[in-house]
Amino acid sequence: MKALIFAAGLGTRLKPLTDTIPKAMVPVGNKPLLQHIIEKLKASGFDELIINVHHFAEQIIDFVRANNSFDIRIEFSDEYEQLLDTGGGIKKASWFFDDEKPFLVHNVDILSNIDLRNLYHFHTNSNSVATLVVSGRETSRYLLFDEVNRLAGWINEKSEETKSPYENFNPLNYKKLAFAGIHIINPQLFSYLNHFPTKFSIIDFYLSVCNKEKIYGHIPANLQLIDVGKINSIAEAENFIR
Repeated sequence: MKALIFAAGLGTRLKPLTDTIPKAMVPVGNKPLLQHIIEKLKASGFDELIINVHHFAEQIIDFVRANNSFDIRIEFSDEYEQLLDTGGGIKKASWFFDDEKPFLVHNVDILSNIDLRNLYHFHTNSNSVATLVVSGRETSRYLLFDEVNRLAGWINEKSEETKSPYENFNPLNYKKLAFAGIHIINPQLFSYLNHFPTKFSIIDFYLSVCNKEKIYGHIPANLQLIDVGKINSIAEAENFIR
């Protein structure tokens, strides 16, 4: 199975740590975040990975090579010149997913207890072209789903901005769930990506096609998840790993 790890971000919320190292190399429990994700993916049966890189990219590449690519196939998607955002990152790395099978996308700063193998099987047994891991955690920006968990829109509760491909969209008619930064995509969606620019958000992409293709949210049972995106989340992540 194949997967993409998003590791190109600047990690601005983790400063000053990320003044000298990339977010992917921030240590949690004596291991870089990247190692935690690679080992979890490998243990779940994902044996071909691609990692997008930008900020201190050479540190990530050197680390992976020094560990013999963790005895699996690991490639890199070069975003040295420009960060491409999540959608652009997937589009640039799309050459890697040439077997027409669904692939996993995982943010490098998300630690969780989710069973990724079960998630993959859940997706392949569904009729969805993309499955987004979501939860009921509090945030300011939510994805909006209908009664069968099909994606229908998005809302920013602070600005009250909404997005949806449906006319006369009323967010009050939908469930609010927070995206967990883990999703599975069918390569058949690549045909839509060709109409998008070099840099774009994958959420904006999903919102543009969710009325044409079935994109569902999935809430794993007993989900525990840590977004290691801020300095004050590292101690919580340490406890979670222990």
